[in-house]
Amino acid sequence: MPKTQARPDIVRLLCDADYELRRETRTWVHRDGRPFSKEEQALVSSATRAEFEEIQEQFTRYREYRRMVDEAPEALRRFLAPFMAQLTEKNLGNAHELMNEDERTEFGRLLKLTMAPFRSFAPYAF
Repeated sequence: MPKTQARPDIVRLLCDADYELRRETRTWVHRDGRPFSKEEQALVSSATRAEFEEIQEQFTRYREYRRMVDEAPEALRRFLAPFMAQLTEKNLGNAHELMNEDERTEFGRLLKLTMAPFRSFAPYAF
């Protein structure tokens, strides 16, 4: 059976939903507290399993991004340790000269994770 395509407009709305139950209104609200409009409410009421599965996949990718960002400083320290151990004058430039192309790529990835501003969750960003 072919997988049903998730509708991006519904996925975006659901990604911005605060899933806490609002007993008084029985409506969805945005993460910033704004209630969904009647049109938005109707749209999310038609959400399919495919939309909820897409949201789950996006949140999974976001959690992986957060884990990598959180672990990046220590991963960078561990990555650089063997290069620094070989140097008498310990600095990044000298360590970089010892690296092969693959190691430079990994160094760049880890350095970027430690220096780039943290990105908050947004639909279809991760």
